Amino acid sequence: MPDRYPGYDVLAKRHTPSWNEKTRQVIDRRLSLPRTPRFFSEPEFATVEAIAAQIVPQPKHRPPIPVAALVDDELFEDVQDGYRITGLPRDREAWQRGLLALNAEAEAAHQQAFRHLTGPQQHELLKRMEQGELKADAWGDMPCKTFWKQRMVPDIVRAYWSHPVAWNEIGWGGPASPRGYVRMGYDERDPWEAAEARDDAAYARRKNRHAG
Repeated sequence: MPDRYPGYDVLAKRHTPSWNEKTRQVIDRRLSLPRTPRFFSEPEFATVEAIAAQIVPQPKHRPPIPVAALVDDELFEDVQDGYRITGLPRDREAWQRGLLALNAEAEAAHQQAFRHLTGPQQHELLKRMEQGELKADAWGDMPCKTFWKQRMVPDIVRAYWSHPVAWNEIGWGGPASPRGYVRMGYDERDPWEAAEARDDAAYARRKNRHAG
């Protein structure tokens, strides 16, 4: 995949009017997270890494975003959504039960823990989770489909896109504090935002579709 924003590095905004001290503190903490678990056990952490590799596969040409560490940190700090989904226990219990059940499914189907399965085997089990087909006793009263849709996927995707490396991929300037964003219309950008290296023919097609 070509680089849509060649040479762009959101961290170059660190000492510009785009970020204030609080923003810098939040991002510095995110960048310095330990790559070892504090909430999960080591096997659980490795399982989350394997799941994340299926849900948000990452390119080989840049350092990987530590998705499992970001999920682990949120659970370690016990950060909550402020509400609880019907059918799910609290976040920590949901994750621990979900990983236990997923490993039980992997052992039953392939006689190995999930983290040791091949990529296609992992993909097949996650697909069955998405479809609500997993029925191991370890799920208890937590539907696997609800865990997939309301907890596992949102947490992993949110972790991925919370990291500055991901922001570079989409040319995003980071939190809008204190400067903010002004030009919010289609194909508009503020002067301090990254400019996309575009294919003019593809750009014209997208613009025509939008206009129609």
